[in-house]
Amino acid sequence: MYFVYILKCLDGSLYTGSTNNIEKRFKSHLEGKGGKYTRSHKPVKIIYEEKFKTKSDALKREMEIKKLTKEKKIILIST
Repeated sequence: MYFVYILKCLDGSLYTGSTNNIEKRFKSHLEGKGGKYTRSHKPVKIIYEEKFKTKSDALKREMEIKKLTKEKKIILIST
């Protein structure tokens, strides 16, 4: 199982990523070992996730979400 997730950061920004172990990946972000962005934008919590059967599907969806504006991401999160 693969996941696409969105993190809310301390400064109000949003970070989108993908993984096969969402809890472990979030812990890595908290420890400063996750994505480069989250090293300088402290993650607060996971606010959205989607599940996929394949890594390829998860990566495609991650790219789709990353192309959205912040406003559209907020709409996605609230649905």
